[in-house]
Parts: sequence; C-alpha cells; structure tokens
Amino acid sequence: MKDAKEQWSRIRIRIIGVLFAIFFVITSFRAFYLQILKKDDWTRIAEKQHQKIVPLTPARGTIYDSTGAALAVSIEMDSCYAEPVFIEDSRDAAIKLAPVIGMPRGELQRKLSGKRGFVWLRRKLTPDMTRKIRDLKIAGIGFVKESRRFYPNSEVASHVIGFTGLDPQGLEGIELKYNSQILGNTGYLVTERDALGRDIALMDKVVQKSSKGYNITLTVDKNIQYVTEKELAKAVTESRAAGGMAMVMDPQTGKILAMASYPTFNPNAFRSYSPDALRNRAIADTFEPGSTMKVFLITSAMEAKVVGPNDVFNCENGNYAIGGRVIHDTHKYGNLRVSEILKYSSNIGSAKIGSRLGAERLLSSLKNFGFGEKTGIDLPGEVSGSVRGRSHWYPIDLATISFGQGLSISSLQLVTAVSAIANGGLLMKPYVVEKISDDTGTVIRQFSPEIRRRVTSARTSQTMTKMMESVTSEGGTGLNAVVDGYLVAGKTGTAQKVDSMTRCYSATKRTASFVGFVPADHPRLTILVVVDEPKTSSYGGVVAAPAFREIAHQSLCYLKVPPTLPLKSKDKKTESEESSETAQDQASFVAEGVIDEMTGGGMMPNFRGMSIRQVMQYMEKNSLNVKIMGSGRAVEQNPQPGQRIAPKNPVWVRFAPSA
Repeated sequence: MKDAKEQWSRIRIRIIGVLFAIFFVITSFRAFYLQILKKDDWTRIAEKQHQKIVPLTPARGTIYDSTGAALAVSIEMDSCYAEPVFIEDSRDAAIKLAPVIGMPRGELQRKLSGKRGFVWLRRKLTPDMTRKIRDLKIAGIGFVKESRRFYPNSEVASHVIGFTGLDPQGLEGIELKYNSQILGNTGYLVTERDALGRDIALMDKVVQKSSKGYNITLTVDKNIQYVTEKELAKAVTESRAAGGMAMVMDPQTGKILAMASYPTFNPNAFRSYSPDALRNRAIADTFEPGSTMKVFLITSAMEAKVVGPNDVFNCENGNYAIGGRVIHDTHKYGNLRVSEILKYSSNIGSAKIGSRLGAERLLSSLKNFGFGEKTGIDLPGEVSGSVRGRSHWYPIDLATISFGQGLSISSLQLVTAVSAIANGGLLMKPYVVEKISDDTGTVIRQFSPEIRRRVTSARTSQTMTKMMESVTSEGGTGLNAVVDGYLVAGKTGTAQKVDSMTRCYSATKRTASFVGFVPADHPRLTILVVVDEPKTSSYGGVVAAPAFREIAHQSLCYLKVPPTLPLKSKDKKTESEESSETAQDQASFVAEGVIDEMTGGGMMPNFRGMSIRQVMQYMEKNSLNVKIMGSGRAVEQNPQPGQRIAPKNPVWVRFAPSA
C-alpha cells in the first residue's frame, strides 16, 4: 500500500514537472517572439504612444523645357509653428504676432494657450514675414523648411505644365499626369507626448527630411512657346474673339514644341482664375474643322485613285442642290481643277469629290488619319472628338463632312494629321515629355518618336503638299500666311458653330483656323491657329493666317532655318529679323525671371522711355520678375514709379514704337 502511494507521488511529480517544462517552453517561445521577432513592431507602437508625427510638405522634381530652362521648381520656404507649453504670455504673444501673420488675435491666442507641445501658425511664409516674426524673438515660436511649388515664367506654357495644390499633389497638366514620378518623399517632425497622450515638446531634429522626386524634361521650347502664346493672344484680342488655340509640332517626330490656349492663367495664383481659363483647350475642346478637312478629303481621294490634281469638277456657279439642301460657295465658280478646289476652298467641288470617293472610303480614311480617337498624348483631359458611324449618316452628311461640317475634332488631332502629310504619310504619336531623370542627371526613362501607322503614300503626300502651297499663292485663301523667304503649305478653315440653345447652326458664331507646315520643301514645323468666335471677320485666312505667319517666321529665325526663297525686301528682312530677335529676348527674359513674386519685392523704378534691352538689363541686375508687352520704348508700367511691388500685384512694362 505504501509502495503504491510512493509510486503515485512520483507520477504526479513527473506530470507536474512536464507541465512546468511545457509552460517554460511556451513562455520562452512567446518571449522570443515578442522581444526578438516582433521587436521593431512593438517599438513603433511604443513610439506612437509617446510621439506624434507631423508630416512636412514633400519637394517636387523640376520641370524643364527642351533647352534646359526651369518651368516649375520647388523652393524652400519657412513654415512657422508654436510650442504653447513654452509660451509664458499667450496674450502678449498673440498681440505681437497677429498683425504679422494676418490672423485674428482671438483665434491666435487660443492656439497659443494651453499645454500643447506643437501647433502650426502659418505655413510657407514669405521671407519678409519670416524676418518680422524672428525679430519679435518670442520664446516657443520656431520655423521649419518646407517646399512650395513656383512657376518662374508665370503664364508661359501654363496649360501644359499645370499646377499643384497645397499637398502638393498635381492637379492639372504634366504636374498631374506625372505626379507619382515628380512627387518626392514626405519629411517629418516629431513631438513628444506625456502618459495621457498630450503634446509636451518638439524634439530637436527633423527625423526625416523631405526629398525631391524625379525631374521632367519637356519637348516644349519656351521661346517658341512664348512666341506662340503672344501671337495667339494678339489674334484673339484683335478679332475680339471668345478664345483660341495654337500649336507647333515637329512633323518628323511628333514632338510638341508649343501648345497654347487663350485665355491663359498664372499657375502661381491659379485659384483666382475661372475654370474656363484653366482648361487646356488644345486637347480638351473640339470644334468642327470646316475647310481644313478638304486636305484629308482630297488626299484620300487621290490615294484611292478616284481623282487626280487636274481632274475638273463643275462648281455650279456657287449654288448646288443636294439631298434637299443647297450648298453655297463664297464665290461663283464654274469648272475648277481639284487643285483649284483646294486653293479657292470650294464647298461644292469638295462635295462632288466626296460623292466620287464614297461614304465608306471617306469614313475609313478619316479614322485612319486619327479623327474620332485619342492621339494618346501624355497629358490628362484629352478628348476623342466625334466622327459618327456610317449607319448614322443622313443623305446630306457625305457632302457636308467633305467640307468639314458634321464632325468634331481637337486641335491636337488636326495638327497631328497635317503632320502626317508633311512627313511623307506617317501618323506620329504626339508627346510632350522628352525624358525623366534624377538629380544626378541619370535618365530614368527616355521617350522616343513613335509611328502609329502609315496613312498615305509618300507620293500622294508630295502631291498634296504642292496643292497646299497653292493655298498661300496669289488668289489663294491663305495669302496672309505667306512667310517671306519660305514655302508655306497650308489650308484655311471656317466653320459654323452649333448654338447650345437652339441646337442648330448659329448665324453669327464661327470658328476660324489656319493649319500648315514650313518650309514646305523640307518641313520643320507644323503650326495650327484656331480663333473661336471672332467678331471682326469669320474667315481663317483673315484672323488666323497672320498669327500663323508670325509664329512661323519668328520660330524659323530662332531655329536658324535659312530661307529657301529670295526675300522680297532686304529692309523687311532686317526689320523682321530684329522683331524676331526682340521676341526671343523677351521670351528668354520672361522665362529666366527667378525671383518669387511672394518675396515682397521692392520699389518700382521709372522705366518710361527706356528700350526693352535697357529694362531687361535693369531687371536682371536687380533680380526682379517682370512681364514685357509690345516693342519699342516703354510707355506704361505697373506698379507706377516709386510704388512698392506688392506680392500679388502684376508687374509689367508696356512698350510702343516711337512716334
């Protein structure tokens, strides 16, 4: 009996020992798991309990134009914070600070009161404001560097570049499209907390500084962009139009050298503009192309071998009944060759060519040229336009579409399609970003020309180019687009607009355009100018062609493309070259102003009577940013001489020729 009890006791001891051993192993494993394997996770949790993370604005990469000039930069600015726990007299501090940072004294005093360890007072201050706050020498007030987006060229290329919010997330343009590449890493401040989770003090250092994102280099040339914007604005204002669009493309590669919309805006102050001004009309708006569509009609008909340049059509002396409608020409024409139908822009002749080509082949050709589909450009907001399917065509549609009514296209589609004729028949994919690189110059991604498809033969393109040259010859509708010393191939366009109220064609609203390429024998530039609802004249050859001429001439001079034709006048040549050089100087000056208009500025000098070069030299020497308008001698300026250059005031000097 005694042996049985002793045996049972030994068994219980062993069982208890085994249980203790198992418990010890489990406890040891758990301790190993928590203290070794999960150490970093628990450390972070502990830090969160006694630290508060304050994110700082990340820096964005720089956006450059094709020449290497900065179009968008991130600049460091001081942001002001307070540590209320260290402020002895919050009322006195609020009285001193309120007028400097522009905050109501009561609201500021509430922020400075209490035992909080950290509170923002105002972020991204001007240097002048920072200096004033520092001079107050208030204990518990500190500063930290944050990044702010700045556009040194103001309106230049604003619709392409876009803008950012305070985050700073990209909201439009390249800033939005390439936001993930441009946006850098966020920096952080750390505040300490007590056992109850209250902020008690700011630690001495920034745990992690913000770092820049990648840099973007565009195909856009700031000088060509400036000239394009200037001439577009001139065409719109002189014709009292509602708006306008202009583009310059390299037809051989699809590179966008300039893309302009009017009205424009300053991305440094985009909130003060209407949504209409912020819209990139060149890719987001559509319009009926009017007579510019005759280029693609005739190209398609010649490619299908249903007509030749010398085939003759009867243009019915200006009136032609078809499908229950009457088509009119602006002049009464009899028999015209196909080349003359393009030169004189005959609607009747175009309708007859369309009838011979047929609806199926015309529709297929238009889609082949890229109408009705997006080009795939690397910008947000592109529209595809509208080319109705064959089943939705009315009997009259074949005729009207032949001369550009009844379909809608974008400016980008039109300039890309014309470039295909300029380069020998290849439809290129347009693009605005050349490369993405880091701060060391290492290229992260390089973009190259991309052929979408062949749309016509090289032979047909050459024939079409010759016919388009006749548009700018004597008697053609595009005589105002002639560039002295260069062959110009182009086409005028005038189209009625649909009234949004009546949903019928308006009797007064028109879209006037001119599109073409220069030099026609060796194309370097394809240029499009569209003027929306001009009041002085509805014809593209009157309101759009002169802007085309000026953009082409100044850009060719800038690119140093030599004339291929005898110049009409040596004096005119000298005058034009000087005008081009002045425009280049103006563009360079506007683009190279690097002083932030938020710095508080200084006193406005008296520029009256000075030349553009004298003003530029003065402004560069004194690091001021100014907008130059006109040419000749300074006649007007803002602000007036002796006035302070306020942070938000526009700074400009207007010039006029001497009497």
